[in-house]
Amino acid sequence: MKRLILLLLIVFICYVSKPLWEEPVQQLVPSSSIGDSFRSTVDFVKDKANNNFSLNNLNQQLNSLFQSHDNPPSESRDANVETPELTAPKDDTFSIHNIELGESRDEVEQETGEPQRTSKNEYGVSWEAYHHNYQNFIMVAYDKKDIVRGLFTNQDLIASSTGIELGSSKQAVRDQLGTPESTMRKGLVNYQINGNGEYDVFRLDNNYVTVFYDEHENNTVTAIQMIDEGLEQNKDNIYTESSQQLKEGFEYQLFDLTNATRVKHNLPILTWDNDVRETARKHSRDMAENQYFDHTNLQGQSPFDRMKEDDIQFNMAGENLAYGQFSSIFAHEGLMNSLGHRENILKENYQYLGVGVAFNNKSQPYYTENYYSDSLSL
Repeated sequence: MKRLILLLLIVFICYVSKPLWEEPVQQLVPSSSIGDSFRSTVDFVKDKANNNFSLNNLNQQLNSLFQSHDNPPSESRDANVETPELTAPKDDTFSIHNIELGESRDEVEQETGEPQRTSKNEYGVSWEAYHHNYQNFIMVAYDKKDIVRGLFTNQDLIASSTGIELGSSKQAVRDQLGTPESTMRKGLVNYQINGNGEYDVFRLDNNYVTVFYDEHENNTVTAIQMIDEGLEQNKDNIYTESSQQLKEGFEYQLFDLTNATRVKHNLPILTWDNDVRETARKHSRDMAENQYFDHTNLQGQSPFDRMKEDDIQFNMAGENLAYGQFSSIFAHEGLMNSLGHRENILKENYQYLGVGVAFNNKSQPYYTENYYSDSLSL
């Protein structure tokens, strides 16, 4: 019996080690002017030396597979990190990590400790990322006086005077908060808000509150962003003028959001990889400059061809693409609502991630995520 199981596993592994294939994925259109804005490749496995599995590798992997039933992998969640006890907000409809817009940096950091990263955002200020190994993850934007003007989380840190929390249904949100905004004015232009049901924007307490929903979890609340009305109105256009700082900010924000989501799903966090970030950057720049959107570039190279050309050593790899989203938050939440992209984000055996961003001449961002592992694990 054991030999039969071993034979079946060998046949299965040989099948899945075939060359690159792509899975059709659901597409998201964030606005009527952008079109097809998300694409994903499915990961594949190959041996670095000769594109085939050696018998030794098979034996090692099969042994580890049998052993894994007795020794399951440990979760990434740190048992020593406690989720804060959440209390209803005092002044606003929502709070995050017991923090409300209008509080001071000192008040925030009494709750959170020091930020783990500071990166430029689309509002001309910075997101400060607070977390403990990506647990209790929040991002906070301050003004020049260190007053909180923006908040975000995709973890169970949401409290509301209406009872809305992470996991609440879309219908419950709309019942409590009313009809979402359909337009947002920027300068002399009214922009249509087209969340395609994946998010709602509400104007509450002189703030803009965006509630994101997870279509793969019964359209329940998966994240929330709160932006002070003054900060939002200081942003003259839907897209922020491109800069080196904003490019790097979007890259690191998308990386942090990915790890915060993986921790929420009890998966290991990924390691940032500068080398594959350069691979991703070059592809984003190529798409932006040459006005196309595809995994295969104009020279016919696949993501895996590009990684090999840059001497990235991998056994397993995947790529997610997005473009036209207003920020990395909108890009990430949209990717999570598309099955092929979601599978890459939540792939347990990936080890490394590099994110590359570039802007076209309309300041629309192109995002490329390159995931990979350099050790073979099933």
